[in-house]
Amino acid sequence: MKTTRDQRPTKATELRWGAEERLDTQNLVPPPLPRNPDALQKLVHELEIYQIELEMQNAELRRANEELELARNKFSELYDFAPVGYFTFDGQGMIKDVNLTGTQLLGVEKHQMAGTPFSSFITDREGREVFSHHLADVLRNKAMQSCAITLKAKDGTEIHGKIQSITVDTCCSVSGCVLSSLVDDTPGRQFKEALEKAHANLELLVTERTSALTSANAQLRLEIKDRQNAETSCEKAYAEIVCLQNRLQAENTLLQHEVARDNNFGQVIGQSHALAQVFLRVEQVAPMQATVLLLGETGTGKGVIARAIHGRSGRKERSMITINCTSLPANLIESELFGREKGAFTGSHARQIGRFELADGGTIFLDEIGEMPLELQPKLLRVIQDGEFERLGSPRTIKTDVRIIAASNRNLEEEVSNGRFREDLFYRLNVFPITIPPLRQRREDIPLLVNHFVAKFNKKMGKKIESVSQETLDLLQEYHWPGNVRELESAMERAVIISQGTALEVLDRFAANLKKGEPTGQEVKALTELEHDHILLVLQKTSGRIEEKNGAAVLLGLNPSTLRARMRKLEIPRQ
Repeated sequence: MKTTRDQRPTKATELRWGAEERLDTQNLVPPPLPRNPDALQKLVHELEIYQIELEMQNAELRRANEELELARNKFSELYDFAPVGYFTFDGQGMIKDVNLTGTQLLGVEKHQMAGTPFSSFITDREGREVFSHHLADVLRNKAMQSCAITLKAKDGTEIHGKIQSITVDTCCSVSGCVLSSLVDDTPGRQFKEALEKAHANLELLVTERTSALTSANAQLRLEIKDRQNAETSCEKAYAEIVCLQNRLQAENTLLQHEVARDNNFGQVIGQSHALAQVFLRVEQVAPMQATVLLLGETGTGKGVIARAIHGRSGRKERSMITINCTSLPANLIESELFGREKGAFTGSHARQIGRFELADGGTIFLDEIGEMPLELQPKLLRVIQDGEFERLGSPRTIKTDVRIIAASNRNLEEEVSNGRFREDLFYRLNVFPITIPPLRQRREDIPLLVNHFVAKFNKKMGKKIESVSQETLDLLQEYHWPGNVRELESAMERAVIISQGTALEVLDRFAANLKKGEPTGQEVKALTELEHDHILLVLQKTSGRIEEKNGAAVLLGLNPSTLRARMRKLEIPRQ
């Protein structure tokens, strides 16, 4: 379609018009071809040259088109993704074009906005009149004009917009085109309103506070006089309070001591004469720095007694490090106790701080000391005697200040006689021995322990067992308890699990074992089977998980390494 002459021509249109005029003035009949071969060859040569020129012009024209397209794309990107909304209006305020920012601001698709009157987005009549006058001023004065209006987006959000407009010559409308930029001034306006409100509130607050301070100042002057009169009496009262405070502190210390005894010596439950002797010896040795050796059968609570000694010592503010000598492999126990340097042996890729170094200033509890390898005992003896050691792979001597509490369920004197324990180390550990009595020697403590464990497992399992029959207590007191308190705890956990009402029930195979009294070889076998079944039941409950918060070791009240040792002994496979 040819461009009409009344429209403003572009550069390409002017060139095309010139070519058409030249064609109109020329004869359309091509001139006759020359018959002379030389002239014909010359004409062909000129045509080839002309064709090459045309191809070069076409190539240049294509490059110009590509550059023009690239510039157009850049302009389109700058236009669409500008930080403000751009609108093109005709003289009546109809939207001719809008960039993406403008569509996102009003929440309307671009194709839906074309041909839409911009006034439809203005919230009030006054705003529409302002916009109409604004367009008229821009078209009349041909200069940049600005105005402020309130718009309403598609989702109902109000936008306080600021518009700047100017006329453009690229629009084909007779009445002219207006190019406008729309900036969302809502946050600024909200901030200004909030600032004005805060300023008004501040002035009101200052007025109120000034009045209050004036009144308070007068009241303060009166109170100063009263305070001066009261200071004299306060000084006398303070001296009396200090005296009473010292007296109260002394009484509080005595009361805490008595409460600790009433509460069964911390975590040690019992009031029997045999246990009272243990409490007495703990009270005697706890404030001292002497090494303590705890002796007794497995499950008698040697670890609890060790914590009680530490808690009543001058080192109670520091940590107590516990080491179970049976849970550590023989080739790793030295590095665990004394630490190692990087590269001390194959697989040691990092430096490790030993337990004795971590326990500096505190207490270290060596549980099952009789299981310590014989070749490591001289190094332990040196720590006890001199308080110094070296890390594996390091020649530097490290000083440490620790109190040692050791425990064993073996007869260490027999171990010394058999050559499995150093005699000098035994004498160093045996400074203050405390023998923990087995549960069968303090049967009067069994009711207290039963009530304690029932309350413990009630809370853990959400049960509500409130009573234990005398028959059940008699049955429990008649049993020999080869596993001591630990066995009783496991038995109570099992009894709480199977009890259906509010009374504790011991109705399974374990009850039959209890009724037999002193164990025979057959009873010991039945107890082993019971332990096997109980551990297996707890493992099934925890899906085979041993450690972590809800693992089988926590439910059984055992150390994870102790539970693994029991599983190996009872031939329970890891699930």
